Amino acid sequence: MAKHALCIGINNYPGTDSDLSGCVNDATDWADALGERGFSVTRLLDRAASKAAMVQSIDTLISGAVKGDTVVLSYSGHGTWVPDTDGDEPDGRDEALCPWDIHDGQVLLDDEVHELFTHRAAGVRILLISDSCHSGSVTRGDDSDLDAGMPRARFLPPAVWMKADALPRDTARPARLFGGFTRAGGDLLLAGCLDTQFSWDTSFNGRPNGAFTYYALKTLTTLPATASYEYWFKEIRNYLPSTRLPQDPQIFGTRTTRRFKVFV
Repeated sequence: MAKHALCIGINNYPGTDSDLSGCVNDATDWADALGERGFSVTRLLDRAASKAAMVQSIDTLISGAVKGDTVVLSYSGHGTWVPDTDGDEPDGRDEALCPWDIHDGQVLLDDEVHELFTHRAAGVRILLISDSCHSGSVTRGDDSDLDAGMPRARFLPPAVWMKADALPRDTARPARLFGGFTRAGGDLLLAGCLDTQFSWDTSFNGRPNGAFTYYALKTLTTLPATASYEYWFKEIRNYLPSTRLPQDPQIFGTRTTRRFKVFV
């Protein structure tokens, strides 16, 4: 039973004036943590994380796994949305990840991720970790590690990268869990926030990171050896949301998959 991971981090979004700071560190930190747990890890950072490269790498990761293997895909970068064209989104929008070449209109839709995930063999476990996307507010949790200053949202509005004549009408959207990525086809989704919120790009102890990634990895180091994903998620929720980081982390999966042992 092999363990494979792909860690994607994009700070540099040329042509958008919307660069981030902590995503490459996120990907590096996830890669290090997964490597320590026996995963073979591939990284795609900044320019290397074009849409074509992301699609190819995800497809290689998924289609190369066999029964009993565990696959982890982590993504840190901007999220966005486009109008839904096939009628499978109740809010009329397809959620999307933003590759490095988003300035050329290259987006990775939730529908495309779903299609890639269908290439897996029976018995392959898939975990998607996404530290990106959308906006809201609450006040609780411990954010004492957070450096002073306002964090930046990991959301790229369509107006930043779409041509003016292609921009959709801005419609209200319901509060749902991370849009279509809940249906991507993996066993578990760990997401940095609700679909209606932002995941924050910020800094801890002088080093840029995504808030969700920072606290997920901070709590990972203290988990018992037999801890489940459900237990890990509850530990993360001790830190998020907080007054300065108004994002609600999400876990999506069946009762059985939530009780899988972490990274086993």
